[in-house]
This record gives sequence, C-alpha cells and structure tokens, in this order.
Amino acid sequence: MPETPVHEHITDAVKTPALVRLAPNVVLVRFETLKVYAALGALRHLLDTGVIRPGQTVVDSSSGIYALALAMACHRYDLRCRIVASTTVDAATRAQLEILGAIVDQMPPSDDLRLDQNRRVARVRELLAGDPDLHWMRQYHDPVHHLGYAELAELLRQALPGARMTVVGSVGTGASTGGLIRSLRRHDSRVRLVGVQPFGSVTFGSERFTDPDAIIAGIGSAIPFDNVHHDLYDQVHWLDFQHAMAATVALMRDHAVFAGLSTGAAHLVAAWEAARAPGDTHVVIGADTGHRYTERVFTRHREALDPADLAPLVIDGLDDLAPPWSTMAWARRGAWVPVQGRRRKDAVL
Repeated sequence: MPETPVHEHITDAVKTPALVRLAPNVVLVRFETLKVYAALGALRHLLDTGVIRPGQTVVDSSSGIYALALAMACHRYDLRCRIVASTTVDAATRAQLEILGAIVDQMPPSDDLRLDQNRRVARVRELLAGDPDLHWMRQYHDPVHHLGYAELAELLRQALPGARMTVVGSVGTGASTGGLIRSLRRHDSRVRLVGVQPFGSVTFGSERFTDPDAIIAGIGSAIPFDNVHHDLYDQVHWLDFQHAMAATVALMRDHAVFAGLSTGAAHLVAAWEAARAPGDTHVVIGADTGHRYTERVFTRHREALDPADLAPLVIDGLDDLAPPWSTMAWARRGAWVPVQGRRRKDAVL
C-alpha cells in the first residue's frame, strides 16, 4: 500500500483534491478550497523574487474562498494578512479568518454586486494610501495567481493518462481555469476549456441581465478582471441561480457530494457537454464545499428543479443571449464589446 504522507502544514493537505467519477466520461475534482493553489503559488513567487518579505502584510479583496486560502498561506509563510471582505462572506469564514490572525474589513449589506465590488476596491486603495508597505495581492488582475495551477495540471495528467480532456469550471477571476488550461495545453493543445458564468456578469457580456436570487459571487463579476483571458475558452455557458441550485442539490442526492453552487453549475454544464463529446473526459472543477450555501440552497432542496428536464438555448451571438441557460461556442476568440448598442466579433477588450 502507498504510504500516507505526513504534511508539514495544513495547506498541503487542503490543496490536494479528491477525484470522483460522476459518469463514465465525467470526473469531479473536488476541493475543500481550490484557491489554496493560487495563494500558495503567488506567495511563493513573490517571496522568492523579493517582491515581499516575511512578516510583511498582504491585502486583498475577496468574496470568500480566496480570503481563507490567502490567510492559510500567510500562516504558512509567516506573513500578515488583511482581507477586505464582500458582504457575502459568512460568519464561519470570518471567524476562521480572524483566528488565523487576519484583519477583516467587511462591506455593509448590499444586493448590488457591482456596488459591493466597487466598495471593496475603494477600501483597499484607502488602506494602501495609509500604509505604503502593504502589498496588494490583486487576485483579479495579477497573473501571479495563475502559477500555482501548474501543479494541479500535472496531478490531472498523472491521474488521467492519455485522456483527451475537456475542463469545465466557473470563470470567476479567470486564474484557476486560465492557469490550469495553459499548463495542460503545453502537453496537448486540443484540451478544451468550457467556462461557466451567471447572468449579470460583465466578463462574457451578460451584464444587461439581472438574477435577483444569484449568490454565485465566485463565478462572475460586475467589473472587468485582467486575469480572464477570453481567448482560452472554447465554449461558454450562462446559467441562472435556479439551474445552478438544481444541479448542486442533484450532486448531493446522486453522488453524496456536498459542494458549492459553482460546482453544481459546472456539473450541469459538464453533463450536457459530455453527452455531445463521449470520447472526451470532462473534468469538473469543484471549487469548494457547500457549507456557505446551506441556508440559501440545501435547506430548499425540495424546491430544486430536476436537472433531467433542463437544457440550454444554443446561440450564435451575444445578441441572442437569454436566461435561464444559454450556451455559445466561444472558439478561443477575444472578448466581445458593445459597438453602438450591439456587439461585434472582432472587437476585443
């Protein structure tokens, strides 16, 4: 039997995912918190290159799982941590951050994701102006957050040797899907990347829609992120809260996997994609557990739709985008931007 490793720090244990086969050609990569890869890789690089030093304070904005990952990585590398937290950060996460020694500045309650994000950025800038020694991690914009996912890519290559892969994951900051796919494509350029977005996100052009129930802060954004490289994505899916909830509850019911909304959304998308490409192994990125969605999702499980009844509207352009679920071949092109009220394919952000 292989030896069970004894880890020197909890981050080594937490970053290692469980791989679970959900269907013959669908594998879930389930994390306690995916962004430990991003935080560890970023801090290692910044320390090694002398950008930051042990004992220094790093600061960033987060809606939840990156905050905890960064605080844990700071604990490991003897760094101080300050988090400007979204209104969506729950009491359990905040308590963990505070016990780990992080200073937490949490935004006031708001149903407006853009307002919440703008408030967080303004607060970070205020802190930087008051203390020039702070290092802003800029998880949304600094490409250093892509580096840690090379290790995950190697893990997948070893676990799925010879498989032609399609990676399905929420877009969010762009770091996890972007860093992972770049590393995988160094060995096989055919690896497909399927991105998942909520309606209302500016990242892939759905900002004209609103989804009042949406609490999927880690999937989309109300402001542009430099770490999202649109030309890495082969296909994009937009889902509303009800569809994500249906698949998240089904993942628990059918596979006993307790995971977050972004994982459920990716699971629904992967099932649809896998039926159309049975020869590919579809790798579903499960970013976190379901604990922070207990009240809004799992206690409402009787309300959940049946995923077997759900299918997307297949569109050719963003003018045809419509809730509750749409999908489009992005074909590794740049971002579409508005041109006189419409969007054109050759306009790149």
